[in-house]
Amino acid sequence: MIATSGENRGDSPNLSVTIGRLDLKNPVMTASGTFGYGEEYAPFIDLNRLGAVVVKGLSLEPRSGNPPPRIMETPSGMLNAIGLQNIGVRVFIDEKLPFLREFDTAVVANIFGETVDEYRRVAGILNGAEGVSAIEVNISCPNVKKGGIAFGALPELAAEVTRGVRGETDLPLIVKLTPNVTDITAIAAAVEAAGADAVSLINTLTGMSVDIETRRPHLANVTGGLSGPAIRPVALRMVWQTVRAVKVPVIGIGGIMTASDALEFFIAGATAVQVGTANFVNPTAVLKILDGIEEYLVRHKMADIAELIGSLKTG
Repeated sequence: MIATSGENRGDSPNLSVTIGRLDLKNPVMTASGTFGYGEEYAPFIDLNRLGAVVVKGLSLEPRSGNPPPRIMETPSGMLNAIGLQNIGVRVFIDEKLPFLREFDTAVVANIFGETVDEYRRVAGILNGAEGVSAIEVNISCPNVKKGGIAFGALPELAAEVTRGVRGETDLPLIVKLTPNVTDITAIAAAVEAAGADAVSLINTLTGMSVDIETRRPHLANVTGGLSGPAIRPVALRMVWQTVRAVKVPVIGIGGIMTASDALEFFIAGATAVQVGTANFVNPTAVLKILDGIEEYLVRHKMADIAELIGSLKTG
């Protein structure tokens, strides 16, 4: 289930991991939608130190997203209803990808669509783009041809999208799972069987917030995606369950703010982690988390992060 790559240098622990056919120098990635296209954070951190940059979700054509207000702070988290605003896949390749190619860091393109054909077309365009290391497929989006049900809500729909994208690209394929389902392991198993090289979880939980004085929703969209520390225990539980249900690597996402948070996911079996909401609080959070992981391995005399992954003791 877990593979590592690279050699340990000196006294520093080996942090490299492999996600399918994607080799990462360390397991700390950014989460899509929280790190822009990478260049927004370049003034604050050295992008070369990251395991991977996962860019803002890309659609076939540009999207303006939902009307404001579309972000709301909540206790230990935040709600967002951005509506997947983005510049479109072709503009990304022409205007954003050249900047990212300057760094020695994997670039993961997150994609979405409202139909299977849209997913396929976006993946096909990215397949030949120089500098794209892998594709992450967001299946939390509504399928307009199925009455608006999310692609990730049913195993058969999730598998259909995965097969469609797999047929258009030879890039490593990560499928990002929604937690808004009865059994996330069934979805994970379905996309694994359909050709996914890895799964990442969780995406945001659906929530809402109300202004009691006006008795109106705080978000114009009424509901939004809940992220941040409030969802971490749920995310950790789902990652642990999914690791036991599939053979492909699992990438942990959800409320990771510190190195200690990330370490919980590794111990539960995640091969890598993605950091999201923490980037809004502290632009250097990803590097502090990376440093903390290395310090932990040194303190516990572990030469390789593989010794930590999946080391949970339940008996």
